[in-house]
Amino acid sequence: MPVDATKPYDPDNIFARILRGEIPCRKVYEDQHALAFHDINPQAPEHILVIPKGAYVSWDDFSANGSEAEIAGFVRAVGHVAREAGLLGSGYRLLANTGLDGHQEVPHLHVHIFGGRPLGPMLAR
Repeated sequence: MPVDATKPYDPDNIFARILRGEIPCRKVYEDQHALAFHDINPQAPEHILVIPKGAYVSWDDFSANGSEAEIAGFVRAVGHVAREAGLLGSGYRLLANTGLDGHQEVPHLHVHIFGGRPLGPMLAR
């Protein structure tokens, strides 16, 4: 169910619970600013989620309220994870859904990294 990205951060969302260690994940990377793990319902051979450790609802929230260190650290983490997954040669897609029309399902900023096969057009026509 899509979420309204204008609502306040929900500290009980699934990604907040993963960050607190209440729910396990298949971690591929972690540093002081980000956590990356395999999606439990992969849409491509490689489907990794990267989330900031801070309580940000969306890309808009993060870009407006995140510190310079958090933003730089998160962007670097996304690039690092894609490189470590071996996706640079064949290519990959980044996706960050925001809000109702963007079909955001978890009210915590997250970037999907998709790769491992041709991904087709960006949007259904």
